Amino acid sequence: MEERRAAGISRTLLPALLALVAVLGPSACRLSPGSAQGTPAGGSPGSAAPSGYGVEFLGPKDCSSRGAGFREVSCRSEKAVAKVLARHTGAPSDGPACPPPTDFVLHISPGGPTTADGGPATPRGYACMRNLESPHPGDPGQGGGPLTVVGDCVQGFREGEVKETACDGSGERPPEFVIVSAVARRALCPGNTDLYVRLGGDEPVGCARRM
Repeated sequence: MEERRAAGISRTLLPALLALVAVLGPSACRLSPGSAQGTPAGGSPGSAAPSGYGVEFLGPKDCSSRGAGFREVSCRSEKAVAKVLARHTGAPSDGPACPPPTDFVLHISPGGPTTADGGPATPRGYACMRNLESPHPGDPGQGGGPLTVVGDCVQGFREGEVKETACDGSGERPPEFVIVSAVARRALCPGNTDLYVRLGGDEPVGCARRM
C-alpha cells in the first residue's frame, strides 16, 4: 500500500496486511476505518458481546473493562480502563474511520433482546477506544493503534510491506522512516520524500523520510 522512491528508483509496493480481529494493532499501511492490526496496550485481542451498563451498549463516551471479555462499566468504576471515542454499525472496513486518538478498535457482536422485526437489539458494529491512562499506542510515534498518522514511524517488514514501530526505538523493530506530512496525492510530497504510505481520508498519502 505504499510506493517507494529512493535513489531515483520508483516501485509500486503491494498492499500491507489487513487484519481486523477484535482489536486492531500496528501496521504501516492502514485504511481509514482502522485498517490494520492493533492491540490495546496491556490487553489481548477479544470481542465484546452486549452486556453492559448504559442504554446503548458501548455508545460514545461509555467506558469498558478489560479481561477475559470486554464489558461496559461506569466510567467512575475502578474496572473502567478505556472510553469510547466513536461507535459505528457494521464492519470497520465498510464504515467511517476512527478518530486519530484511537488506541484500539473493539468489535461488537450482535446480541441482546430482539427488536420488533426479529433482529438483535444491538447490531454488529465497532467501537473506537481510547485508554483512560497511558500508554496510548494510537498517539503519533508510539508504534501502535489502528491508524497510521503524521508523526508515526515505520520499518521495512518484507518486500511490499512496512510496519509501524515506536519512533524512540523501544519497539521490536528499529524505525527506518518517519511520516512528516500528509497530502492529497504523491506529487504534493516534498522532493526529499523516500517513502509513500497510504493513510486514508482526505489526505491519503503519507510523505515519509528516512531517519
